[in-house]
Amino acid sequence: MKGVRELDRDAAAARQGGAAAIAGPARVRHRVVIVDLNNFASFPTLAIGLLVAALRNAGHDARLLVPLAYDVPASVREKPDRLWHHWQRRLHLSTWPAARWLRDLGRWAWYWQDRRPHGRVLRAVKAALAERPDVLMLSAYLQHHATVVELGKIARDAGVPLLLGGPAFNLPETAEAWRKSVPGLTAIYGGEADMLIPDLLETIVAGGDLLRFDGVVLPDGRRSRPAPPLRPLDQTPVPDFADFPWDRYPVRIVPVMTGRGCQWARCTFCSDVVSANGRSYRSRSLESVLHELREQARRCGTGNFLFLDLKLNSNVHLWRGLHEQIQDAVPGAQWIGTVHVDLRRDNGLSRQDLKAAARSGMRRVSFGLESGSQRLLDLMDKGCSVEANGAFIRHAHEAGISVRATMFKGYPGEIADDLEQTADFLEAHMPYLDRVRFNDFSILEDTPIWNSLFGSGEGKGGGLPGIRVTGRDSVHARARYVNEDGGSPAYRRAKSRVLAAVHTINRRRLRPEAQMFDGLM
Repeated sequence: MKGVRELDRDAAAARQGGAAAIAGPARVRHRVVIVDLNNFASFPTLAIGLLVAALRNAGHDARLLVPLAYDVPASVREKPDRLWHHWQRRLHLSTWPAARWLRDLGRWAWYWQDRRPHGRVLRAVKAALAERPDVLMLSAYLQHHATVVELGKIARDAGVPLLLGGPAFNLPETAEAWRKSVPGLTAIYGGEADMLIPDLLETIVAGGDLLRFDGVVLPDGRRSRPAPPLRPLDQTPVPDFADFPWDRYPVRIVPVMTGRGCQWARCTFCSDVVSANGRSYRSRSLESVLHELREQARRCGTGNFLFLDLKLNSNVHLWRGLHEQIQDAVPGAQWIGTVHVDLRRDNGLSRQDLKAAARSGMRRVSFGLESGSQRLLDLMDKGCSVEANGAFIRHAHEAGISVRATMFKGYPGEIADDLEQTADFLEAHMPYLDRVRFNDFSILEDTPIWNSLFGSGEGKGGGLPGIRVTGRDSVHARARYVNEDGGSPAYRRAKSRVLAAVHTINRRRLRPEAQMFDGLM
């Protein structure tokens, strides 16, 4: 494994020599247009930066198209609550039988508005394809389906091959639904393409056999075997964010990942650990991460970092190494990340650890609280306790770190008493929480709870209490269902308490040192 100095020398050689510094035979230079539909308001897309770097390191001409650069409104999350946010949340999460039609209509209207193709994106891609690039590459989340369909038509009409990728296309049912509905496809790739993307590009241009690569689905339904998780991660390139619209971001913040997957990986509802890059936990070396931080600080002119790891404390050694060395690597660094408050004997989240994280520049932390009911946490196989969650919140706040929690209502079997306990927890910890993201529960493809419903192929409920399945939305990798346990007056009263606490927490401004990171997790 290379040390820090060797990694720095490699980076310098690559800067000086460009493509000539890449070992191996010379490649034919191809032109590719990459469209990043993951239009974030405050930071570049990490996966796109990795693809651009890999293509350019191999000598190819990669042009990046980012909707934000064309004044397409970007997604902004979790700014301080206003009263209308509270009432919108109440309607979205309503379980009152008489109001379900209004709730469902409101959801449909919001999703339609949020997911519809934007004319500026379509026009920009059409203009780019008029210059006859060799390949069009699209990176998409599932909410981008309508846009991808329109871009597929544009690619087909322009005669430009289209390669589609994204974190959910390793899921067979989802990939099949997109294969059937997106025109103009050359292939869908359902894996981690960080190292493979130059070979995929060259094979497409040469008209070669794409099925020799794992993780490929072709338009006629043929597919190769699933792509295995990428190893070792230290070989991935430093992401190239040069072409992102830095002038549009309110603060310069660089996304980073120290590892992929989750050390726990057992929560029954979690779709992250079944996505292409979330399967099995794999960690980078601390030396590799510090090298990337130094290099990105130099390239991007900032010491602000967003760690996108599912659980940054999965590798406790690396987690503590960041505390000890990040300021040496990037003096003045400020950073945020997500952790799992699990019950390992040493999970890296002691009071002392959190104080060390704050001293090293950690300004904000997010974690999955989910519920204040231990019974529900056990049903979810969360591997945590209500008491440990409470201690973590208090200790992080005491250390000077802004705390954000994610939660949901409607887990199968949840009753009014569970929500009452959740309301009690939020009210007791209200002074220590800065944001709570509270959603409706979703049943997502290939999660344990999904497999308990559909593993037999019958889809009759699989023993999940209160769940009546009404269908599958394969394009968006989720089940359609009705939870028939949430309509009682006692349940609705408890939910109202929870939502009132969430609104009280979310309407506050973040502490000053964390405000630049508001809305990023």
